[in-house]
Amino acid sequence: METILHLLPLTSAQQDAFRAAAPEEEHLFLPTNDRRGAVDIPPEWRERTTILLGFVPPEDLKTFPHLRWVQSWNAGVDPYLVPGVLPEGVALTCAAGAYGPAVSEHMLAMLLAIYKRLPAYRDQQQAHIWKDLGHVRSLRGETVLVGGTGDIGRHFARLCRALGASKIIGLHRSDAPAEDFDQTFPLSAIDDLLPQADVVALALPHNGDTAGLLDRRRLLLMKQDAVLLNAGRGSAVDCAALADVLAQGHLLGAGLDVTDPEPLLPDHPLWDAPRAFLTPHTAGGYNHMQVTLDQLQELFLDNLRRWLNGQPLRSRMK
Repeated sequence: METILHLLPLTSAQQDAFRAAAPEEEHLFLPTNDRRGAVDIPPEWRERTTILLGFVPPEDLKTFPHLRWVQSWNAGVDPYLVPGVLPEGVALTCAAGAYGPAVSEHMLAMLLAIYKRLPAYRDQQQAHIWKDLGHVRSLRGETVLVGGTGDIGRHFARLCRALGASKIIGLHRSDAPAEDFDQTFPLSAIDDLLPQADVVALALPHNGDTAGLLDRRRLLLMKQDAVLLNAGRGSAVDCAALADVLAQGHLLGAGLDVTDPEPLLPDHPLWDAPRAFLTPHTAGGYNHMQVTLDQLQELFLDNLRRWLNGQPLRSRMK
């Protein structure tokens, strides 16, 4: 018999759905909204747990001696993949596919805010200034370059197309076609594509190919009036170089939900960079609560059924 520890903030009805899916297994429910994993799990529960649905700090994994499978509520599970963190033989799945609507809508909101000068108008409001700041932009007719053609990238592409973007290009590991994109290219083609894009939106994982992807040289390859968005991993953008590029007057603006380092140090130049729009890694998580939680529940239920039936797991990382 499996002992399943549920850390999602599930309703009573949602808990019943898990019990119905695995009626022979033991279910331990400890609802939490703390995505850092700072939750007080009784020692006897840690001892019994064989399946963990949610997230605990990486260093806590060793306190679950009988763990067999971890289904993380995060799409990125880099901390769990550090050698020696995940106990030997434990399966690991991520929540890729659960955050597309939430993160893509956040990205679009940042883009439109920059296009319509909303942060500047907010600054004027606080200073009691009534002044027309002039020309604003529209997505109609724009070329959008999306780094990452997974769930988030596809959702963002659809939103941009709905608002009239004329060309949506995807960057991923190969040049194979991807749904919702007019064209796709491997990451190695980025230097040729950056000068064509009005919007560069990143929803990339952290790996050797993406770390430092947008350095100073590539930021300067972008159009003078282009917009940069990043809601994947902060390591994809050299944030110090971005602050300097913005200070030089290059780019219409940058909207970042992730940074490197994260959180930004208090004296980091990006805080005060002109036309930088920052949010503290809040695009995903539970801030889009019902939609995100429904999709997490669906993913977790599907994978639990697969596990119990000996079928391949979705979004398996290890």
